[in-house]
Amino acid sequence: MDTSNPAVFCNGELLNMHSGRKIRAVVQVIQSDDGVVTGKSTDEQHLTVHGLPTVPLMNFVEVVGIAEGNKIINVEHWTDFGTIFDAQSYNQLCQLANGEFRSLFL
Repeated sequence: MDTSNPAVFCNGELLNMHSGRKIRAVVQVIQSDDGVVTGKSTDEQHLTVHGLPTVPLMNFVEVVGIAEGNKIINVEHWTDFGTIFDAQSYNQLCQLANGEFRSLFL
């Protein structure tokens, strides 16, 4: 496993803090149009995701990519999690991974 450039767990609030870095976030798809998805992060913020193929509306997807300014993510990899996902638990994970337990997350 390559650990030289790990993807940081991120929600909408933390996205700007990691601008230019590789992140991973879960987004619920609200709108999808020609590779550009508007979605809601696990902390209820609206994000724009570039490079994501058509995904069914209301599905949760995990995206790994580069965080850009203005709540934009450029996707490198993605996984469809379907319509049932515990967004609150994932949001808490993001807070822990960027807070007091940061050292436990590569």
